[in-house]
Amino acid sequence: MKKIIHKSETRGEANYGWLKSYHTFSFAGYQNPERMNFGMLRVLNDDVVQPKMGFGTHPHKNMEIISIPVFGALSHKDSMGNKRSIEVGEVQVMSAGTGLTHSEFNDSKTDAVNFLQLWILPETENVTPNYEQKLFLEAERKNKFQVLVSPKDKQIEGSLPIHQQAYISMIDLEPNFETEYELKNGAYFFLIEGEIFVADVTIEKRDAIGITETNKVVIKATKESKLLVVDVPMM
Repeated sequence: MKKIIHKSETRGEANYGWLKSYHTFSFAGYQNPERMNFGMLRVLNDDVVQPKMGFGTHPHKNMEIISIPVFGALSHKDSMGNKRSIEVGEVQVMSAGTGLTHSEFNDSKTDAVNFLQLWILPETENVTPNYEQKLFLEAERKNKFQVLVSPKDKQIEGSLPIHQQAYISMIDLEPNFETEYELKNGAYFFLIEGEIFVADVTIEKRDAIGITETNKVVIKATKESKLLVVDVPMM
């Protein structure tokens, strides 16, 4: 087993007033040659957007982009004609393919929004752009892995498709609950909330551990926890 530990406080940080962003991997003004990616996972940003603020229209190409709200709601508008609000419990997937533009905005007058955005390098480039969004029931991930995203050509029922042999799952763990995760590729475990013990390492809120060269890992929650698992090919 090989593992790499990324503590929360080692992430890159950007504070623009209207936006506070933590970058697990090199992004924008944060460039760290030792933190470029974990396999095909290129970006994992943890963004907090202030009320009535947001990202103006900007382009993407040949990237699988997944957005997961942690609290608050984020309005989305894109060049494919989609105009939606993404709320807690929902997951949004965009396959940028040949190219698209979109904007993201916090419409609330009083409350900030926190969301995770992941970029995964595609298996196939220049596909037709696609947008999908779905609500995932909280009860279906209590002490079990709920698959949010899976490969388009091997799509797991109920999950959202992307153009890569990657799987994104979430699990809500009760204190002292122990489970196993079976790796398909390399797995990046990002702890949204709580505290867990995995691969002989204690992981706390917003810490992460990447694990490769093993078939499965045991995970034990030491506190009530919410865990995101990004299982991606390692190049």
